Amino acid sequence: MNILSKCYAFDYADKLKQEGIYPYFKAINESEGPEVDIDGHRIIMAGSNNYLGLTTHPRVVEAAIKATEKYGSSCSGSRFLTGTTVLHEEMEEKVARFMGKEAALVFTTGYLTAQGVIAPLVGRGEYLFSDKENHASIVVGNAMTTVHNSTVIRYRHNDMANLEARLSKVDYHTPKLIVTDGVFSTFGTIARLDEITRLAKAYNANVVVDDAHALGVIGPGGKGTAHYFGVENEVDMTICTFSKSLSSIGGFVVGEERVINYLKHKSSALMFSASPTASAVASALAALEILTENPELPQQVLGNAANVRLALKTMGFNVVDAEAAIVAVLIGDNEKTFRFWQALYDEGVFVNAFVSPAVPAGYQMLRLSFMATHENYHLDYILHTFKEIGTRLGVIAPDTEAVPATARELVPA
Repeated sequence: MNILSKCYAFDYADKLKQEGIYPYFKAINESEGPEVDIDGHRIIMAGSNNYLGLTTHPRVVEAAIKATEKYGSSCSGSRFLTGTTVLHEEMEEKVARFMGKEAALVFTTGYLTAQGVIAPLVGRGEYLFSDKENHASIVVGNAMTTVHNSTVIRYRHNDMANLEARLSKVDYHTPKLIVTDGVFSTFGTIARLDEITRLAKAYNANVVVDDAHALGVIGPGGKGTAHYFGVENEVDMTICTFSKSLSSIGGFVVGEERVINYLKHKSSALMFSASPTASAVASALAALEILTENPELPQQVLGNAANVRLALKTMGFNVVDAEAAIVAVLIGDNEKTFRFWQALYDEGVFVNAFVSPAVPAGYQMLRLSFMATHENYHLDYILHTFKEIGTRLGVIAPDTEAVPATARELVPA
């Protein structure tokens, strides 16, 4: 036995591949947003976080090309040293203004943003309260604070009574930070940020919200969870990623100027990571400008998701109640989830399979994510395919309304 023995013993993925139901690492040959080419087949993409459908928008692509031509392929250093361009500064200025905060700081990825904000803020003798369903990036950030002898307390998902009970046990004057996803990435549920900010005020805590799945989707003009609840002045910081609605890669935090200045000089995730490329920042900046100019785009995302969510419920699927761009269809069994995924893929629909232990037993699911650029014929085909396969696999009961044999004709030529 040695440290690598576990690697040789791991064969779960191999078994799934042998059975022809392995759903991960599918290489995309070409993408047009709502449709992609995988293995030479055209597939309707219902599993991407490209919520506004801007990854192939001409302005976004052109911005990336021009930035590469001007600044090259890499910034070749951290933000702290040689990795800051005028594009980074422009993005910080514009995203802070968009979010209604004094200042912003751009990080290399959304994952690093969570770590880079949480870890420097919570220290010895201080408390961090975190929703149990928070994203892995927050969980890692939480763990990093314990190196400095902080205390991390996880409260039950969206359970405000549980959060208050835990807050009440800590002395009022002891520094506390509450961290939550805005829209939770697995099920698409929205944090009760109105209640969280109320409790934060009552118990002398600060609040950080991760709007990775909220920016461009909920709130007036897609400004996220705090604006959705009208508590933008009560939320201290919002962290986010470029990799979803902003169609790039990178991340940012917005907040008061003094807080952002502190993070600039104390965040190891910022200081010891290579800067996001100029092309990445330029494309995110272009996407932010498009969102600002087209505040109706979030409603298109939400409308597409709501229509599919309601239709799947009507068919008899067990669908999680939510309001964001994510539609979670509970299957409840690992193997059946994989087989359902494969059947959808074979028929030209790509979704995401979530199985145990990534989700609790009984919550194995297919997660769909919708874009502003999905057309009705995409949605119709997804629904027809779900109904046909769900009936065949016994996930939903058959009814008298037959699935049209010509359903595939709904896919554009």
